[in-house]
Amino acid sequence: MGQPFRPAAMLDGEVVLITGVGPGLGSHLAVRAAAEGAKVVMAARSTEVMTRQAEKIAEAGGEAIGVPCDVRKPDDVSELVDTAVRRFGTITGLVNSAYGHPGFADLLDTPEKAIRRSMDIILFGALNVTRAVVPHMKQAGRGSIVNIGTMATRKPARGEGAYAAAKAAMASVTRSLALELGEYGIRANQALMGWLDGPGVRFYLRMTAQERGVGEQQIYDEIAGRNPLGRIPTDEACAGAVLFLLSRYASEVTGATLDVNGGEYTPS
Repeated sequence: MGQPFRPAAMLDGEVVLITGVGPGLGSHLAVRAAAEGAKVVMAARSTEVMTRQAEKIAEAGGEAIGVPCDVRKPDDVSELVDTAVRRFGTITGLVNSAYGHPGFADLLDTPEKAIRRSMDIILFGALNVTRAVVPHMKQAGRGSIVNIGTMATRKPARGEGAYAAAKAAMASVTRSLALELGEYGIRANQALMGWLDGPGVRFYLRMTAQERGVGEQQIYDEIAGRNPLGRIPTDEACAGAVLFLLSRYASEVTGATLDVNGGEYTPS
């Protein structure tokens, strides 16, 4: 009898750079990408989570490095990409996950400084990293860029106006990049997240429960009840969809938006 068929890991042979690797989605993406065969480059301003995840990946037999980087600073971005290429030879995947939330307030009540900071991280930061990475993707003859979006661009929510504005700009950029980079074999897509059951949402649940004088579970149930799946998707559960967009399985997908939100897109 022949050897049993063993499919290749989803990201074998890829070098994936992930920005915004904090305690939420970014850290899960890093671990999952490494488990699927990618060499992983993590970027964030703080090194604590990246160091822990790099050790976890190495213990499992994978390869990953963490590089301190503020995506708003071109010098930081240049050092990030140079370090990645020195270590792994190229970059073929990019996840723009870094974000800065301007605070929960109505749009006209949000200080302009906070809005500009959010735009600088989400939009201009993503452009800084993409601009530095694309030449290496062109040289490799392939590449996949995944931008992390938000349902707040589709379903306005009180307190999310400024954040949604920055994410909406990045959504438009995604489609332009798909058009401009396709001839080089580089794809660009967006994964549209809704509520993500991670550290940020857990903080929101505590804050809201205290304000209303109810239990956290009640707030969770109210949010989860608006989704067809009846739950708030976790960071880890949503990571797989991003890896799909990075992979060869999505070779014909570009300029697309993939809903990864438990059905939150459904009109309520």
